[in-house]
Amino acid sequence: MNDRVPFASSDRDLGVLVGVDGSAHARCALHFAAVNALSSNTALTVVAVYRLPPMMYTGEPEILVTPEARAERARAETVLDDARKYLRDYPGKVTFSSAEGSPTGVLTELSGRAQTVVVGSHGRGGFIGQLLGSVAAALPARSQCPTVVVPKDYQPEAGQGPELFAHARGTGPVVAGIDLSERSRIVLLLAARQAELFAAPLQVMTAMPLLREWKYWYPELEEFETITERRQSNLRASVAKEIAWLRQSHSCLEITADVELGAPSDLLEAKTRAAQLTVVGTRGRGTMKSTLLGSVSRELLNRARGPVMVVPTETAAQ
Repeated sequence: MNDRVPFASSDRDLGVLVGVDGSAHARCALHFAAVNALSSNTALTVVAVYRLPPMMYTGEPEILVTPEARAERARAETVLDDARKYLRDYPGKVTFSSAEGSPTGVLTELSGRAQTVVVGSHGRGGFIGQLLGSVAAALPARSQCPTVVVPKDYQPEAGQGPELFAHARGTGPVVAGIDLSERSRIVLLLAARQAELFAAPLQVMTAMPLLREWKYWYPELEEFETITERRQSNLRASVAKEIAWLRQSHSCLEITADVELGAPSDLLEAKTRAAQLTVVGTRGRGTMKSTLLGSVSRELLNRARGPVMVVPTETAAQ
């Protein structure tokens, strides 16, 4: 296994890319992105996207000719001004820019030049009853780099000046949810990298469905508990074997691993309550090829109480 950190090549000059729209969720995403960029000693790129109604241009596309068009561009600049004020004491390299188009489309295109892209779980345009905003729901499946979705429960660290963006070195772990598929290795590698940046322990978790839930359908099967314990023990051995290379290449990182009983989305959602970051892949075992985002990662994004990183395992494996 190549232990080179993917998505970190020199041509990814945007570093940590964060989309902002002036909402409270975007402010949480901005803080997370700033802390992450500073911890990894990489650039921070702040982007505000505005969309123009059709037929807004004359023969010269650069000239915005209607009040509505000028207002949309001005709103994006106002959003960037607010971000500049928030980052006025940020000690790292930061770039601000605006772009016309759909937020998902623009961020997807720019993600090819970014190491990580960060968004809030909701934006200004979301429906109140909607669990996940449209950009946060669509971007992880299309992004060309890992996507971090920051929920409303995220609380920026207290502090003033540059201290606001210094990582607090909290006690919470970085959690990696894997299913022992070939795609799991890229998740482990990115999770280990994040754990090192956070100076946090890494918890590797594999979920195993409860066999007793099938007892109604297969009453002739006996000793459900014994079968479950045996299978769980075998899976633990498989996980330990799978992450042996990770322990060797990250010898200074505290790594624990376990196989827990229950539904993957339920177990991972519980982990997000204490984790500094939870890392999963776009897809795992059993997902239909036509599905862009796996059911576990999709449900986790809807329910997470802390930041979740979704790694594009299909792209990274190529």
